[in-house]
Amino acid sequence: MKVLKDILYKVTVNSIFGKTDVEINKIEFDSRKIVKNDVFVAQRGVSVDGHTFVDKAISLGAVVVICEIVPVNKVEKVTYVEVEDSSEALAILASNYYGNPSEDLKLIGITGTNGKTTISTLLYELFKKLGYKVGLLSTVKIMINDLEFKATHTTPDSLTINQYLVKMLDEGVEYCFMEVSSHGIDQRRIEGLYFEGGVFTNLSHDHLDYHASFAEYRDVKKSFFDKLPKSSFALTNLDDKNGKVMLQNTKASRKTYALKTMADFKAKILEKSFSGSLLNVNGVEVWSKLIGDFNAYNLLAIFGVADLLGLEKIDILRTISELDSVSGRFEYVVSNNNVIAIVDYAHTPDALKNVLETINGIRTGNENVITVVGCGGDRDKTKRPKMANIAAQLSCQVIFTSDNPRTEDPQVILDEMEAGVSPESFRKTLSILDRKQAIRTASKLADAGDIILIAGKGHENYQEINGERFHFDDLEEVKVCFN
Repeated sequence: MKVLKDILYKVTVNSIFGKTDVEINKIEFDSRKIVKNDVFVAQRGVSVDGHTFVDKAISLGAVVVICEIVPVNKVEKVTYVEVEDSSEALAILASNYYGNPSEDLKLIGITGTNGKTTISTLLYELFKKLGYKVGLLSTVKIMINDLEFKATHTTPDSLTINQYLVKMLDEGVEYCFMEVSSHGIDQRRIEGLYFEGGVFTNLSHDHLDYHASFAEYRDVKKSFFDKLPKSSFALTNLDDKNGKVMLQNTKASRKTYALKTMADFKAKILEKSFSGSLLNVNGVEVWSKLIGDFNAYNLLAIFGVADLLGLEKIDILRTISELDSVSGRFEYVVSNNNVIAIVDYAHTPDALKNVLETINGIRTGNENVITVVGCGGDRDKTKRPKMANIAAQLSCQVIFTSDNPRTEDPQVILDEMEAGVSPESFRKTLSILDRKQAIRTASKLADAGDIILIAGKGHENYQEINGERFHFDDLEEVKVCFN
C-alpha cells in the first residue's frame, strides 16, 4: 500500500484535516468505483460536481477526500485535503501514485487542431519499423508495442494515462507518442507528466462549444508549451500564424518546421498525385504515400521529432517512404470504372478546405468532385455554415447528410449548414438525412474518373444517435456501392 503523504508531493495544498500517514489503496474520481481505503478526488466536471458525491464515497470506504471545498460536517478518521484545483491535484497524485512513469520513457505530446492523430500514429509506426519498443495514446487507439487497446478520448483521464504508461514501462517501451487535446490541457489531465518534447501542428476553428473564444482555445494550447521544462524541445509549425505564439514563453529548446518559410526542418513538394508525393526534406528527396500539403506538414513534424530524438536522418527518410496513411485520413478506394472515393476525418472548416484543395490540386479538371459531408450534434454550431460553404465552393456537387447527430435533430443541423451556402452555389447541393443513402447517391452520380469525398467521420465505425451508437463505416459503405 501507498502512504498519503508520499503521493501529495508537488500538489498545491491549502489545508489538511486529519492524518497524512494513512495507508491508501488506490485513487478514484468516480465515487461508484470506491472501495475500502481509497482516495476520492472530488472534481468539478463540465456537467457534474464531484463534491456532491463525497458522502457516498466515504460510505463505500474512502479514507481520504481531496476537494476544493471541505465539508462542514467532517467524518472522523477520514482525512480531508483542501486543494486549489482538484483536477490538477488528481493528475499529480496519479503520477506520484504510479511512480511518475513519464520520467522513465521519452513521452512526446502532439497538439493542434488538425494532424495530431496522423503525426502520433506515424511516429509510432516509424519507431516500431526501426526496431524500437514504442507506445501510442491517440484518438483512434492505444498501442503498447503490438498490443492494442480501445481509445475513448483523444486525451484520456490522468489515472488512465499513468496506468498505460506503467504498462508500457513493464513491456520495455522506450518512446510514447501522445495526442494532447485542448480539453485534456484545460481539464489538467496532463499535469504531472514529463514530456521529452511537444509538437504544435496548426490552429483553426474548432471546439468553440467548449472554449469561450478562439483566443482562449489558442492560449490553452500555448499553456502546454509554457510548462515544458528546459530539458525538452518545442517543435512548432512556423507557417501557422500561431506557431510563434506557442514558443513565446516556453523554456524548452525552440525548433521549427515549415513549407513556406525558413525553418529548422524545411520541405518542398516536388510532385503530387493520388498515389503519393515527392518531397525534398532538408535537401534530400523522399517519396511518400501520403498526399497533400497538410500531409507534407505532418511528415515534416515526424521527421523533426525523430531527428530531435537522435535517429539517423537516412533511416528516418527511408522509413517515411514506407509509411501508409492512417485509418480514415485521406483513405481511398477505386471502383471498377475508376471512380475514386476518399474517406477523411475532416470535421473542421480548415481540415475540409485542406482536403478539397488537395483533391483539386491533383485532378486534371475534367473530373467532378462530389462531397458528402455532415456536422456533429451537441458540438460547435458556428462551424456548420462555414463547412457547408467550403464544401459548396470547392466541389462540383455536395450532399449534406447526417454525421453523429447525438441528441440533436439531424434536420436542424442540415438547415444550419445550408444557411451558409451562397445562392449561386445552392443549386449544386442536395440534402439527404440518411448517411448510407447519401453515399449511395454520390456513387450513382459519379461517372468514370470522378472523385467522391466522404468527410467528417473517417476512422469512426459508428453513428451516435440519441445516446446510442449504431455500426456505420463510411469506407465499408462506399465499398458496397462500388461492388
